[in-house]
Amino acid sequence: MVPIMTPPNFATADLFDEHGDRLQVCEPAFRDFGGVTRFCGPIKTLKAFEAFLLTKETLATDGAGHVLVIDGGGSLRCAMLGDKLAQLALDNGWAGVLINGCIRDSAAIEKLALGVKAIATNPTRPEKIKSGELDVPLHFAGVDFHPGHFLYADKDGVVVSPHDLLNP
Repeated sequence: MVPIMTPPNFATADLFDEHGDRLQVCEPAFRDFGGVTRFCGPIKTLKAFEAFLLTKETLATDGAGHVLVIDGGGSLRCAMLGDKLAQLALDNGWAGVLINGCIRDSAAIEKLALGVKAIATNPTRPEKIKSGELDVPLHFAGVDFHPGHFLYADKDGVVVSPHDLLNP
């Protein structure tokens, strides 16, 4: 089991004030669902529409403090993450998950020391198929997400930078 890491102390508003010309700011489409509302890390991307096996395989790998950004196409028809996958992410050292889609098991996820932001909740499970693409550029919420760029999230929102702003 990977030890729980305390997220660095930052505020997205302060990051914007200091580095606004180098940041992309997500449209305010995401709600906090995890037990941690401030998280950051290098981005790993996944594009999957209403299917979760690739998400499960990815979260089963060493997250090394990364944030998994999942483009679920903004689907509100099913959840892309539930409590078991969120626990898997936590156990494997992921800093957080940002989903352009829904989660389920929100009551259980809010008790986990994991950052989780998504559009909404839906109790429906996605298809048990391995479909999607890893480490591809994504675009949603007005932002381009690239593998290796850095994501910073807190209660005020989500900002993305091509560089680590906390450890230049």
